[in-house]
Amino acid sequence: MEFTLIIGDEKESKDSKDGITIKNILEDMDFPTETVVVKKNGQIVIEEEKIHEGDVIEIIKVIYGG
Repeated sequence: MEFTLIIGDEKESKDSKDGITIKNILEDMDFPTETVVVKKNGQIVIEEEKIHEGDVIEIIKVIYGG
């Protein structure tokens, strides 16, 4: 299965097994789920969302502080 992963200005095609979730990707990349917002095909999704062939996944790092 192939999907597109976008982080900031970087865009790349990824191959993965079927049934992978957003959470799996974040864990593999060592991103804490509390510090990012993830879009799948332009829509904000939860970490349990499954990824399918041809999906476009965008990881947006959230900046917070005081």
